[in-house]
Amino acid sequence: MTSFAVPLPLRYALRELRVGIRGFGIFLACLALGVMAIAGVNAISTALTDGLRTQGRVINGGDIEFSLIGREADPQELAFFRSQGRLSVIAGTRAMARTADGQTALVEIKAVDGLYPLLGTAGLAGRKPLDETIGGEGTQVRAVADPTLFARLNLQPGATVSLGALTVTLADRLTSEPDKLAGGIGFGPRLMMTLDAFRTSGLIQPGSLIRWRYRLELPPDVTPAMASDRALAAFPQAGWEIRTRDDASPDLRRGIDRFTMFIALVGLTALLVGGVGVANAVRAFVERQRNSIATLKTLGAGSNLVTSIYLTQTMLLAVFGILIGLALGAALPFIIAYGFADYLPLPITPVINPAGLALAAAYGVLTALAFSLLPLGRAREIGVSALFRDAIAPSRRWPEPMFLVLAALPVVALVALAVVFATDRKVALVYVGAALGAFILLRAVASLLMALARRLPRAHNTPLRLAVTNIHRPGAATPSVVLSLGLGLCLLVTLTLIDGNIRHQLSAAIPDKAPSFFFVDIRRTDAPRFEAFLKKAAPEASIERVPMLRGRIVSVNGTPVEQVKPPPDVAWVLSGDRGVTFADKIPEGSRVIDGRWWDPDYAGPPLVSLEQDIARGLGLKVGDPIVVNVLGRNVTATVGALRKLEWQSFGINFVLVYSPNTFKGAPVTDIATLTYPHGADDAAELGLLKQVADAFPMITTVRIKDALQSLAELAGQLAAAIRIAASIALIASILVLAGALAAGQNSRLYDAVILKVLGATRGRILLAFVLEYGLLGLATAIFGVIAGTACAWLIVTYLMNFTFTFLPLQALTAAFGALVLTILFGLAGTWRILRQKPAAHLKSL
Repeated sequence: MTSFAVPLPLRYALRELRVGIRGFGIFLACLALGVMAIAGVNAISTALTDGLRTQGRVINGGDIEFSLIGREADPQELAFFRSQGRLSVIAGTRAMARTADGQTALVEIKAVDGLYPLLGTAGLAGRKPLDETIGGEGTQVRAVADPTLFARLNLQPGATVSLGALTVTLADRLTSEPDKLAGGIGFGPRLMMTLDAFRTSGLIQPGSLIRWRYRLELPPDVTPAMASDRALAAFPQAGWEIRTRDDASPDLRRGIDRFTMFIALVGLTALLVGGVGVANAVRAFVERQRNSIATLKTLGAGSNLVTSIYLTQTMLLAVFGILIGLALGAALPFIIAYGFADYLPLPITPVINPAGLALAAAYGVLTALAFSLLPLGRAREIGVSALFRDAIAPSRRWPEPMFLVLAALPVVALVALAVVFATDRKVALVYVGAALGAFILLRAVASLLMALARRLPRAHNTPLRLAVTNIHRPGAATPSVVLSLGLGLCLLVTLTLIDGNIRHQLSAAIPDKAPSFFFVDIRRTDAPRFEAFLKKAAPEASIERVPMLRGRIVSVNGTPVEQVKPPPDVAWVLSGDRGVTFADKIPEGSRVIDGRWWDPDYAGPPLVSLEQDIARGLGLKVGDPIVVNVLGRNVTATVGALRKLEWQSFGINFVLVYSPNTFKGAPVTDIATLTYPHGADDAAELGLLKQVADAFPMITTVRIKDALQSLAELAGQLAAAIRIAASIALIASILVLAGALAAGQNSRLYDAVILKVLGATRGRILLAFVLEYGLLGLATAIFGVIAGTACAWLIVTYLMNFTFTFLPLQALTAAFGALVLTILFGLAGTWRILRQKPAAHLKSL
């Protein structure tokens, strides 16, 4: 029998580990944090995606949904639906609810038939069945509403509100809807009534923006794809938006994918920052093993064997840290599901995701290799005598070229993983470039700082002279401190400024010319009277009114939209119905950049003008055809002009503007905006809101400030999630900083002992260390603010399409925090050194 022989490098590595893992605590923590972040993000994303898939029928409200906007299904279409399965009809729109004392609120109406919900259960606070709670006769009806509406209007169940021509009794609080996710983001609380009550409300008018949903529960032998194909074959120009149980909320799924990608990049940042800690730990490990390495080489061990021993030991520890990270990351969705499920707006199905864990493990292994090989390479190449000299004269010799190539391979593999597995490779490439640029720049900043300190005139002040000398001395911690602190501060400033800019854009940054109100569903017969009313109620305000229909793009330049693959920032145009209008002159806030606008009396074939960036993303140019389904009819038009829009004006902007003859005779409604010359206070706006609701109850009024508040709350929730993920990267930065400062404690102890023997007081030594850490922190803080501001500017300007605003208070607060952190961490280890007695250490010199 032959026994298994343990390879020599592994045997030596295991013997070394018998003495413990002293000095590798930060190494393990950095790897575990980074791997946990990536594994956790992948696991949570999978849990959310699986939750959407397994709950797809409930979220979708059925096996398949056909939706129309602006018109109901005709009798032939209804007969077809009923022939396919059990049918439930739902209508949705926005309207103004009014109380007897004059309070108003924008509500999202959901009118349901007797079969709602086909799947799942609607939850009411009183726990009564929905069909027994809502109903009524004539204009006296009962409804249920979201608790937010009760709180906003200070009402209790049983109170009444006016809605269109209806007097609505709010019978109970609506606590849950099984299909709520499918409805998307609303700008007001939900109010649910019967479909019969909605039909008597007076809100259904030709051209009104009402979405009609027709949901089917199919027989077991009929798939959603079969039903969809049959519907499209029977009614090719119906203009339905079709959604199935397999993709119940495509916008939400895309949002989860995109959000996951950004959080994963933040997690990768944590891993890369932790890589600096890995490099510091391995470098310190090699420093501690100088005598052992020298002894091995003296006894004849070759460079390859020495490198193999310590690389094996490093990777064994790395695997231990990676396993800790994988365990924590895999547990995250289970912790969230069982601890916070009641607070989540999304269904979550926690599962173990082997592919995601393998990817996180690969990131961890490659990071450990990428940041370990170069420090180990120095031990490989430096001779025995140089190893003993390193404490006072470190060698600057680089490893041989072949070893450098081997060290570069994990870096290349990391880049490939980040790009290949990203949902948006363009963003991933930008991230990779930014990360590599940040490492290079920070290394350059450290070198520049050391060179500058070396060339400064000799200071007369002793503590200052010692501080400046410590920055550029042999074995100085300057590169590690600048790299770890700079990366963390750059990330902190970037996220702080992005968060601040989002909030600024949604609140303080509303331009003076932005409208105060949008008015929707203005019947053309009421439009002149409504406009005259507004001019009398707010004579100083300007009013803009345009016609609007809803349409869905069917084909682009002869290609069906299902085959068009636009960039992510343009894909939203194809995801559903879009507002379209017609005009005889160029809309305000637009300018033609290609082609020409049609004449006011144009009567030829339909022409359309598109926003330039949208047209470019769809591959359209002047002269190309585009087909849009409007009110169940496919309308083919030729692109006559491309426009540049001022989206941030909050004015009436349309992607598609047609020549007026295109929709001659079509049932349309108008939308309007009201803009005060220099804005208006809340009292004036709320007063006008009440007047409009009383005089024109059928018109829906959207107050810009209220809409932006809803968006700001959503942005705040997203920003909070990003900050939680980013905190992992910041914790890694703090750990790396602590490790970098701790790595130089032996040198600090040596300095303190010699200086004390020469008569230096504890106070002067402490002052020297404070100045050193302060100078390092200040230089790094300046770079972090500049680099973080540049990154935030790129993201806000080019990815979010906002106007960037530098927020000095937030940026400088982050920089000051970094400066204080550096000094405190430095002094935390220094104070222990200053308490040491010189005699005990002089004996070992």
